[in-house]
Amino acid sequence: MSAETQQTIPANHVDTEDHDAPANPSSSSPSKHLRMRTNTAEIDNTITHPGSVKINVKGAFIVDQDAESPKSKFANGASYDTKDIRLPNHTAVVSHIAVDIGGSLAKLVYFSREPHSREPGGRLNFMNFETDRIDDCVEFMKELKIKQQKLNGSRPGALCVMATGGGAYKFYDKIREALGVDVLREDEMECLIIGLDFFITEIPREVFTYSEEEPMHFSEPTADIYPYLLVNIGSGVSMIKVSGPREFQRVGGTSLGGGTLWGLLSLLTGSRTFDEMLGMAERGDNSKVDMLVGDIYGTDYGKIGLKSTTIASSFGKVFKMKREAEREAEDSGGLANGDTESESQSQFQSASSPGIPNLPEPYSSKKEPPFSASDISRSLLYAISNNIGQIAYLQSEKHKLSTIYFGGSFIRGHRQTMNTLSYAIKFWSNGEKKAYFLRHEGYLGAVGAFLKRQPRNWGRRGSFEEEFGLGTEARSELRSVGRDE
Repeated sequence: MSAETQQTIPANHVDTEDHDAPANPSSSSPSKHLRMRTNTAEIDNTITHPGSVKINVKGAFIVDQDAESPKSKFANGASYDTKDIRLPNHTAVVSHIAVDIGGSLAKLVYFSREPHSREPGGRLNFMNFETDRIDDCVEFMKELKIKQQKLNGSRPGALCVMATGGGAYKFYDKIREALGVDVLREDEMECLIIGLDFFITEIPREVFTYSEEEPMHFSEPTADIYPYLLVNIGSGVSMIKVSGPREFQRVGGTSLGGGTLWGLLSLLTGSRTFDEMLGMAERGDNSKVDMLVGDIYGTDYGKIGLKSTTIASSFGKVFKMKREAEREAEDSGGLANGDTESESQSQFQSASSPGIPNLPEPYSSKKEPPFSASDISRSLLYAISNNIGQIAYLQSEKHKLSTIYFGGSFIRGHRQTMNTLSYAIKFWSNGEKKAYFLRHEGYLGAVGAFLKRQPRNWGRRGSFEEEFGLGTEARSELRSVGRDE
């Protein structure tokens, strides 16, 4: 999933002084370019009117992890996504950061210069925090505020926070009081679309399809993208029909999303983090828990196109195994005639390994447990992903949409998740439709909020008109000072 080669794309905005991107994004010669400096008037104007900043995306590319990338994990529980986006031709000051605070995760995007590089430009950085640890996220934003002069050449007090998601309202006072800066709240759905449009049209090696036969096949950036369906999978799932830059409508969704997986697996397996749960699912075997077509027919059901490995019933084997274990326990004297059903249930649920329902004594003492926490994790991941995939297909059919993008922090680049969603779309559409994924799938809203601090027409070709590039609060701010965009 690394960008091995640079692909240059046209930019809708080019700074007054244009610079070619390095021929090799991973290693460029310091002597080739001198670092560009902004003049005092430009810095002052940027700090006074942050909305006037134009970010040059010419030659943008995704970089591998390198010496400039922070470590992936922090002591405060933050997770750093090392897939930075390098903007080699941007020279102006950026005086804002963006945060998308959902029910499970807070996603942060900020721009930084590379302090030890003589090359022009900088990079977009991506981090996430569990929402339960929002104080750690706020503390990190305070550190960014202090470092603004070093990172971007602006004054420490010049920072502005662009916030979206439900937490932009829930934690508005907390962020504003802790940082002492302006916090502009932006519409969540609008930010998702702006962020996705930016990635689709401007960033090479960002959008891809996935299958077992061809794990990653990248799509080239294109300006002709409408209409499409966005399936955003966070704590819950929203499905949005997008007809154009300003035309979008939430057409459906489901409450069974990432929060469901997180919640149930925390009860069933004792796992504490989402990444730990995905790691367990990677190792698991769902056939020990799920009832498959082969368990019923003994083979494929070719007449209706079902393989023997197709899931007929998620968790369908568990109840049967429980009953068999109870009968075996009774036959061996482990379950006396006087025992009640509740006592049997209690015995089934007593844990010999953390978080996993335990079978009665014959299994715990004489046999290996029939399934593990990893098997449970994989089964539930498949159940939720299959459900989302089928609903997404039905919505695409209902609204006559051939292109389906999947975004949100639920995916996390996880192979089983992407393969399940891809297979569902391919199966139900008879191969006529594809599922598209993004390398920054969890940051659509945060990037959209970041872009909304910009004037019209910088983020993607033709997607911003007049004041559309600015959010409601930003537009009010401009009008209050009589400034015409």
